[in-house]
Amino acid sequence: MKKIVECVPNFSEGRRPEVVEEIVRAIESVPGVLVLDREMDRDHNRSVITFVAEPEAAVEAAVRATRRAAELIDLNEHRGEHPRIGATDVIPFVPIRGVTMEECIALARETGRRIAEELKIPVYLYERAATRPDRVDLANIRKGEFEGLREAIARDPDRAPDFGEPRLHPTAGATIVGARPPLIAYNVNLNTNDLDIARRIARAVRGRDGGLRYVKALGFELKDRGIVQVSMNLVDYEQTPIFRAFEMVKREAERYGVSVRGSEIVGLVPQAALDACAEWYLQLENFSRDQILENRLAAALAQLEAEETSSEPTLRAFLDSVAAATPAPGGGSVAALSGALAAALGEMMSRLTLGKKRHEDVQERIRALLAQLEDARRVLSTAIEADAESFRRVMAAYRLPKETEEQRDLRERTIQDALKEAVIVPTRTAEAAHAVLRALVELAEIGNPNALSDVAVGAQLALAAIKGAYYNVLTNLNAITDQAFNNEYHSRVLALLEEAEEWTAHVETILLNRFASAGE
Repeated sequence: MKKIVECVPNFSEGRRPEVVEEIVRAIESVPGVLVLDREMDRDHNRSVITFVAEPEAAVEAAVRATRRAAELIDLNEHRGEHPRIGATDVIPFVPIRGVTMEECIALARETGRRIAEELKIPVYLYERAATRPDRVDLANIRKGEFEGLREAIARDPDRAPDFGEPRLHPTAGATIVGARPPLIAYNVNLNTNDLDIARRIARAVRGRDGGLRYVKALGFELKDRGIVQVSMNLVDYEQTPIFRAFEMVKREAERYGVSVRGSEIVGLVPQAALDACAEWYLQLENFSRDQILENRLAAALAQLEAEETSSEPTLRAFLDSVAAATPAPGGGSVAALSGALAAALGEMMSRLTLGKKRHEDVQERIRALLAQLEDARRVLSTAIEADAESFRRVMAAYRLPKETEEQRDLRERTIQDALKEAVIVPTRTAEAAHAVLRALVELAEIGNPNALSDVAVGAQLALAAIKGAYYNVLTNLNAITDQAFNNEYHSRVLALLEEAEEWTAHVETILLNRFASAGE
């Protein structure tokens, strides 16, 4: 059984989707890493990315993400509601499967050491990885935020980092790394713009001030929406479930004549946490998790997968979903699949070339091409669902209410952000397919000639992937008002397409010349 660890880094950027996308790309550049979710919050100016991987890959991905964030985020210019001390503010490791908390602590410390040594960013350890009792609580480390810590880190021995020199990185600040159980980030929005009320409620709810033991809470102002929010971290949802936190916020708000406007979960949430809410609010008697359709279905599917090694049902299901009367998955997902198939054909030719005497002089290069194709296929496989999800987010943005001017402004900003993401995703598809095609051109020249026709097919598939991505980019750019963004992404993908057309023709020429030589 593979060891799986979850990592949920938080970055001090929630308003520029292109920056968050670059950080995601850095994470996904590590083989074996799977990004599960990303969340952006404009008011907090913060994003949360969730990924899973085997332990060593998780550390590497966390370091690469921190490096990219340091290149793109300047805390001297950053403004947002959420407290922060770093461009990459916090990196928690969470044990998921076959991994102990002790192992996650070791991962946190290795990550902290590397960030300090390689990136010159000081690192503090928190939660289970903390080296001091006062650093278990994240709030103690963030005291004073970036601006306050800039002065305190050098003069106060108690603020010295666990790794690195006692001075902040000039633009990236410091980073907090730790290990913890699964956490639920849960926010309750209130029908008032009185920030003092939100702060009083947060103080009443949070454990350190006598509230719910496993809850951390702060009050924030959501200026764009004209309301305030009680933002909570439920650090042990089994001891303090979501419904209990919600009810306490609601009752405290009633003391001030304020009602709850809504609530939201940031990032991912364990199914058991939602099951507990249903059981409590519906007052279900003799309720069992086995009654949940998805749980029963997951168990049945796991049994089927164990019995069947064929991938045919998965392929059939995808084809059925494309053929259905729904707009997603659509052309973007199919384009990504085309690119993934092209990569797979290149991998096949690479393996058919390795170990062959007549190709002894290119073995090292073939291995390098194989590694590149494997990485590209992982990116393209992820893009199949990512494209459909980006479309769903655009549709969800268009469905936002627009009765008031405030709602219309929020709706338009959300639509623009979603459209930009719907451009960024197919751009990634085009770039990955372009990398596949570049490898296929070289394989056509030095690889096993018996698989040349397969590589030629792969080149056509890669070209189709890039063209399909280009069409998707054009479709979404049409509704984006940021002209600089439009120009950048249009020119970027168009350049890839023009080069891809030349490379595909070159591969076809190699194949046709071989057929002509065989005829003579």
